[in-house]
Amino acid sequence: MLDLVKKVMLTGVGLAVMTKEKVEELGRELVKKGEITEKEGKEFVKELSKKSEEAREDFEKKIEKNVKKILVRLGVVTKKDIEKLVKRIAALEKGRATDGEKQE
Repeated sequence: MLDLVKKVMLTGVGLAVMTKEKVEELGRELVKKGEITEKEGKEFVKELSKKSEEAREDFEKKIEKNVKKILVRLGVVTKKDIEKLVKRIAALEKGRATDGEKQE
């Protein structure tokens, strides 16, 4: 039973959205039903919490990557793009002011 629960929880988004409270609740429930010992329950909660956090981080990275692809495809200007332009404009203005001073 424990292996089945682990397999189900470790698949896809389900694990990524599990809160620590839900993981602990599941562990307590399995201990209460006699499916696992209290020691196994603590290990289960620890392992599942770690896997949940890893899945959440992986899920967030995938979402971020896909959002960036979509923004590029749509031609949306990013904050980074604007910052580059601001620096470039500042450099050009500084160069023009220096050139202007030499011409006078």
